[in-house]
Amino acid sequence: MTDDVKRLRVDLGERGYEIIIGDGVLRSLGEEMRRADLSETSHILLVTDEHVSKAGHLEVAKESLEQSGYSVTVVEVPPGEESKNLDQAERLYDAAFNAGLDRRSTIIALGGGVVGDLAGFVAATYMRGISFVQVPTTVLAHDSAVGGKVAVNHPRGKNIIGAFHQPEFVLYDVNTLRTLPPREIRSGIAEVIKHGLIWDREFFFWIERNMEEMLSLDSAILVDMLARSCAIKAAVVAKDEKEQGLRAILNYGHTLAHAIEGLAGYGVFTHGEAVSIGIAFAAELSSRLGYLSSQDLVRTERCLLKAGLPVHIPASLSTNELVSFMRQDKKAIGKTLTFVIAEDIGRVSIVKDVPLQSVIDSIDVRRERAS
Repeated sequence: MTDDVKRLRVDLGERGYEIIIGDGVLRSLGEEMRRADLSETSHILLVTDEHVSKAGHLEVAKESLEQSGYSVTVVEVPPGEESKNLDQAERLYDAAFNAGLDRRSTIIALGGGVVGDLAGFVAATYMRGISFVQVPTTVLAHDSAVGGKVAVNHPRGKNIIGAFHQPEFVLYDVNTLRTLPPREIRSGIAEVIKHGLIWDREFFFWIERNMEEMLSLDSAILVDMLARSCAIKAAVVAKDEKEQGLRAILNYGHTLAHAIEGLAGYGVFTHGEAVSIGIAFAAELSSRLGYLSSQDLVRTERCLLKAGLPVHIPASLSTNELVSFMRQDKKAIGKTLTFVIAEDIGRVSIVKDVPLQSVIDSIDVRRERAS
């Protein structure tokens, strides 16, 4: 483990917690559990998937926990968005019951966003809520692991069944990212770019300058990238824990992204790829509504392309279906079209009753053209 470990605080009063980021910190998981005063006399349920297990991260985590005196039961869920459902949640409830988890037990999520959301949802609802620890192993999960939003999908919508359940801490070992395929790295960077676009103009410029090092997984750059991105998420969550207002800005690009994921079929696009297309669309819509300059629209698209991310809506998805799906978005009130709109790089706002024709025109401009 390197000495370059960053500790950030999510300031939520009694529910506040630390985000620990560094290279090799997974080996200190058991030590961090003790530091957080999580009971070693109650059983631990560690939820992961086979990709994480095969990469060797499960072995490191389990050994660290057992060396610190914890008894651990491991459950693997199938990798991919298809596992974020009530059937898999029931499997985990059964595993928790069979392992004898009690009210002082902890569920640990070791994996990407799917594992974190699913395990967190089970932790939030088992015995009306037990302790939960996030150990993300993807770039994308830096976003979902912070903030306490946990959920499973329903056939009619993404993250429709869920809760707010804050983790005891988040442990982020950048070494785990080196076992990811390039597509997953790029996918995660979409959320990093989003954080710069919604909150921190200088961070967005930093991303532009350091994209090559980010993609090549330079350790120091990764730690800085994740620390700055997580700090933005933590700042927003601290101001609006349960998405009563400000926190909705974190959904920049997500209104269309969720529609693309749902209509194309979960797994066709990674979440980050769908978010990238959604950001490009949201920037186009923002420009069309007179908020975002044409120069910043171009700059936004150029950054996404530099990360190797898609920026065009699939030709196979009809405009009517996309609009219908977006009307079901959680930000929508009375089925009106509500979007997070960019006013500038680093500043966004929530705009209600966006004109339907502007949405349709923006979809048309961003649509993939036949070659």
